[in-house]
Amino acid sequence: MKVFVFDLLAYGEQLEHLKVDNELPYPLPKQYFKPEVAARTYAEHLEAWEELDRLGYDGVGFNEHHCSPYGLMNSPNLLAAAAVQRTKRLKLLIYGNLLPLHQPLRLAEELAMLDCMSDGRLISGFARGIPREYQVHNIPLSQSRARFEEAFDIIVGAWTEEVFSYDGEFWSYKDAAIWPRPVQRPRPPIWMPIVGSKESIEFAATHDLPITPGLGRSRGLRDDIIRYYARCLERAGHRITPDHLSLGISAYVADSKAQAVREMGPYHLYFNRTLFSHGNFTETELQRRTGYSTSTSTDYVRPENQRAAQFAREDFRSLTLAEVERQAEQMPWGTAEEVTQRIIDAADSAGADNVQISLNRGVLPHEMFMEQIRRFARDVLPALQAHRVKRVPLGEEITA
Repeated sequence: MKVFVFDLLAYGEQLEHLKVDNELPYPLPKQYFKPEVAARTYAEHLEAWEELDRLGYDGVGFNEHHCSPYGLMNSPNLLAAAAVQRTKRLKLLIYGNLLPLHQPLRLAEELAMLDCMSDGRLISGFARGIPREYQVHNIPLSQSRARFEEAFDIIVGAWTEEVFSYDGEFWSYKDAAIWPRPVQRPRPPIWMPIVGSKESIEFAATHDLPITPGLGRSRGLRDDIIRYYARCLERAGHRITPDHLSLGISAYVADSKAQAVREMGPYHLYFNRTLFSHGNFTETELQRRTGYSTSTSTDYVRPENQRAAQFAREDFRSLTLAEVERQAEQMPWGTAEEVTQRIIDAADSAGADNVQISLNRGVLPHEMFMEQIRRFARDVLPALQAHRVKRVPLGEEITA
């Protein structure tokens, strides 16, 4: 099994004290930004990525967000370029560039540069982004999917065709032959994070793209996504394999469950109650009203999992430490033995041979993050990398 650490790279100082009526103000004015904190945040996370490389993790995952302390990765490609210079073998999973917001030929060029600079260590994640990003860039949410699909075709065409031309609704190019080209042939791997919309699952399956189903949400929703994805792959002439799936998992290694909750719980709360929806609306129904999602986007989801598919704000905004303690009973938080077994069980049940482990949600102090990286590497990582997921049980239901 391949083990990535997903790093949100949130602003390195908690801002809970700024909340008004239980909300962090948006936009968050310049007066609250400390350049020294941002500089330290970047330096600390690059140091952490160096440690991941040294200790034998398979990769690091990071993404793109704008105008929020939620994540300081406005340009994930810039961070990948810095990471290339600090690492030797670590895969760089940019998860991902937000295709609807950018000039796609420029992205194709930058990613080709990164693949060359890293000698083929790039995994290129493509995502649509969250509503906040569209407000920032003044792009209608109703254009999100069409822009994403057009940009995808442009990037893949620019990477793979001898000379590339394209005449689209949003972008057009004539006789482009990008230099450099990616090292990996015919192109770098492309992964897609899937929150739950039917149309995204269908697109990923049609193009045979690996996905992260549910991004760490409920197991029921995750399983519905995998089942539907397997059916869509089958219709497109593909067969689901464990390499098609990666799981997002929050983990914390401690001497006991109680210690894990005591140490990680407050940071988990800060992520959920303060950072996760800053300046953003998560509710599926609200996204439908803006045209970002369709009225049928979750009609494949079983009735008992529709609540999880709604992404209701109160589910994480009103979280308490007592609820975290209850949730932790089923999470890979605790002793190394429990963490190892729970991650292996989750991977086996999903049929995923890749995991993205979150060790730093909610702005852990740097020393705690580094200690988790080292402790996980010593006590959990070897067993995970020795384990091989060979089948996708939910996919076998489809083909039986």
